[in-house]
Amino acid sequence: MTGRIIAITGAAGILGSAVARAAAAGGARVALIDYAPHAEVAYELGDKAFFQGGVDLTDALAASAAVDAAADRFGGLDALINVAGGFRWETLEQGSWETWHTLFKMNVLTATNASRAAIPHLKRSVAGRIVNVGANGAVKASMGMGAYAASKAGVHKLTEALAEELKADGVTVNAVLPSIIDTPTNRADMPNADFSSWVAPADLAAVMLFLASEEARAVTGALLPVTGRV
Repeated sequence: MTGRIIAITGAAGILGSAVARAAAAGGARVALIDYAPHAEVAYELGDKAFFQGGVDLTDALAASAAVDAAADRFGGLDALINVAGGFRWETLEQGSWETWHTLFKMNVLTATNASRAAIPHLKRSVAGRIVNVGANGAVKASMGMGAYAASKAGVHKLTEALAEELKADGVTVNAVLPSIIDTPTNRADMPNADFSSWVAPADLAAVMLFLASEEARAVTGALLPVTGRV
């Protein structure tokens, strides 16, 4: 990670913060982008981080402005890690049509807009990388997971299509497919689960940062399961 410039969307959240901490610890400079107005991790990392809050990545112009500002701040961009997204559990019969629209925007459109904005910068890097967050639950959806799984399946196909689009430019595009991430929210929602079998944010971050590294040059278009012992 030494000398790498990495933009992270959803950087104020549990996973985004874990990625930011690990990247900075490895010597990277990190541009943190989030819809939230504040990010504790930005204060922790000091000069290694540049935080932009209140950014609506479902707006293509806002996404472009944020990514361009990150590249301007650090003098370029080597990797984009798309963590921004959302989750809702509801059945089709009892749920709302708006959930499908909302999750498409939160999961697919945020990654699409940020990636589009980052492409010109990544092409100028000697090792441009895009890493997306898909979901193992989108490979085979369970009850109540229809809208979420459909949106994450969209992320999977975006990853594959963009990998083909950019492979001649030396920019790789991959996605991690986690199972249940060990977060306070998930623990509260599933208090009787075996938390030790879940995926720790730091472990998932390590895989994502490998895919964002120069050493991952031979991997593109991959949908990599990171499922712990679930």
